[in-house]
Amino acid sequence: MTDTGVAAAAPTRTAWWVRRYTFTGTAFGLVFLWLSMTPSLLPRGPLFQGLISGTAGAIGYGIGVLAVWLVRYVRSADEDPPVPRRAWTALVVIGVIGQIAMIVWFHAWQVQLRNLMGAAALPFWAYPLAALLSIIVWFVLVEAGRAIGALARLLIGKLNHFVPRRISTAITVVVLAVLGIALINGVAVRVAMDTINSSFAAINDEDHPDFAAPENKFRSGGPESLAGWETLGRQGRIFVAAGPTVEELTAFNGKPATEPIRAYAGKYSAAGIQATAELAARELARAGGLDRQLVAVATTTGTGWINMAQADALEYLYNGDTAIVSMQYSFLPSALSFLVDQENARQAGQALFEAVDALIQARPESKRPKLVVFGESLGSFGGEAAFLALSNLVARTDGALFTGPTFNNTVWNNITRNRDAGSPEWLPIYRDGAHVRFVDNAAALDRPDEPWSKPRVVYLQYASDPITWFSPDLLFSEPDWLREPRGPDVLPSTRWIPVVTFLQVSADMAVSTDVPDGHGHVFIGAVADAWVAILSPPGWTPEKTAKLRPLLRAAA
Repeated sequence: MTDTGVAAAAPTRTAWWVRRYTFTGTAFGLVFLWLSMTPSLLPRGPLFQGLISGTAGAIGYGIGVLAVWLVRYVRSADEDPPVPRRAWTALVVIGVIGQIAMIVWFHAWQVQLRNLMGAAALPFWAYPLAALLSIIVWFVLVEAGRAIGALARLLIGKLNHFVPRRISTAITVVVLAVLGIALINGVAVRVAMDTINSSFAAINDEDHPDFAAPENKFRSGGPESLAGWETLGRQGRIFVAAGPTVEELTAFNGKPATEPIRAYAGKYSAAGIQATAELAARELARAGGLDRQLVAVATTTGTGWINMAQADALEYLYNGDTAIVSMQYSFLPSALSFLVDQENARQAGQALFEAVDALIQARPESKRPKLVVFGESLGSFGGEAAFLALSNLVARTDGALFTGPTFNNTVWNNITRNRDAGSPEWLPIYRDGAHVRFVDNAAALDRPDEPWSKPRVVYLQYASDPITWFSPDLLFSEPDWLREPRGPDVLPSTRWIPVVTFLQVSADMAVSTDVPDGHGHVFIGAVADAWVAILSPPGWTPEKTAKLRPLLRAAA
């Protein structure tokens, strides 16, 4: 008791989260987290949803903190007025209720989308797990951001001894930004890429137990081949050793078949992209490919992968009287290769086509085989590289099939931007379909009901494919494919949300092949119909197309 007889008041204790986190940042973070659980293109499991929601929440928190800091900076205030405890209590209550509501909403659209695509349902525990993971990811990212903030405050405090606070703040922000960029572009990227390249190079060297070196001269890696079996890479070895056999082709077509030619050069087969392309072309000639009815130039994805459905279908269509030539330019999977090896894909596609075309053009016109090009995803990007425009593609080939084009495809972009009025971005019509058709199923090959001249080009793409619709523009601009009437496998409830939609589509890319055929980035069912429409092989019938569809697979 004091002299006045009144006990000293105990100091008011502040909750730990109030001391550590800003009210505005937390509110913004919650909103962004909830928005990230709204409908997207593809169904996702709890891991990816937790990552995307946690990242969105952290970005929202950062935006809220930045907004408060800017206001304080403009007002020249050292700190903000304290937020009442009841405001925090209300935010926590709203946060809990909102999170439960969004879990329910997430469950509802996931079920709807999975039923629409025929994908397996998630177990009941996946939904609360996604919510829990999102909170954990959010917490980790925010704490990392707070550590950087603490470093910034330390530097500002040191500089305040020499310059005014505003100047010290500006200097600190610039220094940290430069250091961050240098770290990301320098040490971090170099170490990461060295590690990634080493890992995928090791995978590239692995043999597939189901595929052995060929024993005939019609395949690279076999007898007389200019490219050794061990130099082809894992995907190259699978490609040359797979495909329908002569017996299978004979049984299918009801007449004696020819052994198909598959020529391939791996990243280890020659030094550099140009040399590898020239080696692949010489391999094609060595095996007798220039004497076949059809020569197909296939551009691979980063690892050297080729959609087997596209290759096999050609061999069935021509009863083996075909030659397919391709090459590898990277060890990396398509998504990574698109980020760091994009120029290599472009150079590989152009170099390979030019090398093969030069051999064909050197022959008498009456002895030249048909020449087609094809590729999927990054392979479609590289496959377009030899052609500046559709007119050039039509003039130099006898047809092309590109599946799952990327947003950076030059020819695809030009056609899509200049599509006929009234046709949607997700499945455009260009110049009444005179030479090129965009399809998502076999029936769409007859769209529009106008004459389709040869040579013919087909783009097989789906409204739900994030590989096609991903773009940095999604950050701050609503795309036409969401603004216009949308495709059949995109939910009506899907909406564009700045920043969040970009994160959602980015996450969808990681699971783009984990859905049934006809959705996402899985292209098998309509491949046979597309090649038949492009080439109209002699003696082919609709019954044969129906018989061929179930025989095709994307991977060996």
